Amino acid sequence: MLLARLSEAAGVSGQEDEVRNLIKAELDMLGVTYKTDALGNVLAYKPGRKGRTTVMAAAHMDEVGLMIVGTEDSGLLRFKPVGGIDRRVLVAKKVLVGPDKIPGVIGSKPIHLQKRNERNTPFQWQELYIDIGAKDKAEAEKQVPLGTAAVFATSFRQLSDDIVMGKAFDDRVGCSVLLELLKEEYDCNLVCAFTVQEEVGLRGAGPAAYSIDPDLALVIEGTTASDVPGVPEHGHSTSVGKGPALTIMDRTSIPARPLVEKLRQVAHEENIPIQYRRATTGGTDAGKIHLTKGGIPVAGVSIPCRYIHSPASVASLGDIEKTVRLVKGFLRREC
Repeated sequence: MLLARLSEAAGVSGQEDEVRNLIKAELDMLGVTYKTDALGNVLAYKPGRKGRTTVMAAAHMDEVGLMIVGTEDSGLLRFKPVGGIDRRVLVAKKVLVGPDKIPGVIGSKPIHLQKRNERNTPFQWQELYIDIGAKDKAEAEKQVPLGTAAVFATSFRQLSDDIVMGKAFDDRVGCSVLLELLKEEYDCNLVCAFTVQEEVGLRGAGPAAYSIDPDLALVIEGTTASDVPGVPEHGHSTSVGKGPALTIMDRTSIPARPLVEKLRQVAHEENIPIQYRRATTGGTDAGKIHLTKGGIPVAGVSIPCRYIHSPASVASLGDIEKTVRLVKGFLRREC
């Protein structure tokens, strides 16, 4: 399954090479023309039959992760987060370090040596480390230079006919949708932008949009699903299994209302269930795209994912399939 390969690929912000190479191989098999820009964005071009309108569809390749910033005399590795990670979920998690995917585990002071007050507060970053089994500093530094990235060692799993689990669904689910879009022909010109460094400030999307200069853009994202115990239904940002989510507003952008309405109409006409993203926190590549050049109308379509920015996320294959149908329906009507 393509999503499984995308999920298991390593691609911490700024070091997206493995994901980028996987996507380029898929584009080669599809016979789609593409280029890689100076930042590492992959821009894939699908000329339209009429070609009067150019639509940019964006999804980011990078994932949150860790970066090695120091080595102890004991051989243990010090690290810092890349992107937003809740450090409460890190202790005892398995990781893969560097391009050779050296196995390691995140360690901390053992609980039986902690003082009472230490047990009631999350560890600070400086209290955590990665153990790769190195006997000393020299051995660790030989294997892992400073600046090396580490990702969670999570294998993709299908939990049921519809539900899947894996790492980096934010935003490998979006990347999988873009690759599906490129399998069809449309009247409009379609440019799919697989962007870099979204998790550290939406850095790749602006230059990508500037280069493409589209008439409008859609951002395809994996977004927070909070349909879990302890959260009242009215507090659910989105819910897994209830279809793609349209964004009304978030921290970085207010999507163009005509595009949101057109997506809603397409969903109605094609009998695709949709929901609205109720949270206004967080942001997407739309935050940079809509401010590029003289301004670009943009809308967001999100796939609900539980536990994003953690070692394992959960999503619905049905939600992904419905997102593909929704965006294809939009593109078929856009010329």
